[in-house]
Amino acid sequence: MSIDVQQPRPLGLVGSHVQIAGTAGGAFEARFGYRIHEGHDEVSGGFSAGDGGGGHGQFQVDVDVSGASFALDRLFVEVFWSSPKDGAELDKVIVPVVYGPRIVPGYSVYDEYEIKSGDTLWGIATRFYGSGTLYTRLVRANPHVITNPNVIHAGDVIRVPRS
Repeated sequence: MSIDVQQPRPLGLVGSHVQIAGTAGGAFEARFGYRIHEGHDEVSGGFSAGDGGGGHGQFQVDVDVSGASFALDRLFVEVFWSSPKDGAELDKVIVPVVYGPRIVPGYSVYDEYEIKSGDTLWGIATRFYGSGTLYTRLVRANPHVITNPNVIHAGDVIRVPRS
């Protein structure tokens, strides 16, 4: 069996509904499981993919995580199939994502902002949130771009989460 998760992307910014999509299959009874967690709380379920005869098919699952008590803004989306022999989770794909509602209360979408020469995270936060002290929102939402909050580069594009 094989699993190819195409959505969400690694370090993608997700909201209270997480879309999991891709291609999976390769067995007669192609039943797969998913889990979204951060080590404290989790949401899990299952879906079918393939054609019932060993073929591969597309899947798309909308997972409502609004009831979860996630303590962190980094989540893991896992997709796997369980061995009928011993229940082991096989061919597991793990995608790390960023959970927007833990960064900005009421998170719904993000804007993209291209960093310009002379910009600071403090200044960008002041522009978008009204307070420079909220610059950590930008750092948390952009781990793929901002590795050191004291160093940002003109031309980089960052996500600015908003409610």
